[in-house]
Parts: sequence; structure tokens; C-alpha cells
Amino acid sequence: MKTQGRLLGRYLSTISAGELRWIGVRPARKENMLHVDSVLAIAGRGLEGDHRCAKTPGSARQVSLISEQDISCIQKLCGVEELGPELLRRNLLVRNVNLNILRHQRFKIGEAEFEATAQCHPCSRMIEPLGPSGPANMYGYGGLCAKITKTGRISVGDKLEVIQP
Repeated sequence: MKTQGRLLGRYLSTISAGELRWIGVRPARKENMLHVDSVLAIAGRGLEGDHRCAKTPGSARQVSLISEQDISCIQKLCGVEELGPELLRRNLLVRNVNLNILRHQRFKIGEAEFEATAQCHPCSRMIEPLGPSGPANMYGYGGLCAKITKTGRISVGDKLEVIQP
């Protein structure tokens, strides 16, 4: 485990479970997100029906997560009243968990297990929904990228729970 992962790992026992609030998949690159209530998370690949699932096996960006709290910060910084997770092009929306503490950690949602790999930084595609300053305002609030380490079904309403080392 990386040094930062060990450092953050000290506090994992104090983390309460979060909740999966929304799931989105993109059938192809640059297409709109499709909302689903449940999906199979495939180890080493991605979410069934998402274009990333057919790409490079073992990628560190098989799935992306963002929290309701992060979206709220982005809305305030960008002066946007309504902002759905599909506009931010993230796969999973969670609440009641600080995603930053999960970096380099393992967690589970439903039957699947994940390992958070890195922050999910904004790209220039965020200019359209957020305005010219969108990528700058979103930086640090873009959520996490993760890889799937155990195949399983995830559904809206499932708990996000840290797997203790």
C-alpha cells in the first residue's frame, strides 16, 4: 500500500457507511449517461453496459464516483442551480461519505468490491455544463476513480462500506 494509503487508513475505522444514490453508464465515448437502478460491476473491467468496460482491462479508471457533497460545492462555486451527476460524467453518486479518505483504500458497494485509485480530475468537457471556469472550480471536487476488484451487482440504495485492512 502506498504511503498516503497507510496514512489515510488510520482513520478508516471511524468512517460511517455511505449510500449509493445514482448509477450511470455511457454506452459509447462522448454519449450521454444512461441512468440505471442496478448494474453488474465486473472485476478488472468496469460496469456492464459502460464503454470503459470494453477498454483496457486492469485500468485504474474502471469506474468514477462523486458525492452529493462535492456536487453541492461545484454548484456553489459555478453558480449553477441544478447539476445532475450525468452532466459531470461520473458513474456513481454517493452520499454521507468523504471520498477523499477512500483514496488508495478498498470498499464495497452491494456485492462488488472496489479499490480507489486516484482523484477524478475535471476535463474540458466540463465547460459546457459549468461554464468557462467550470474545470477550475470543479478541481478537487471531481470525486474518485476506482478499479473493481470483485465482481458483483450494485443497486441504488446499497451501502458503501470501507473494507478494513
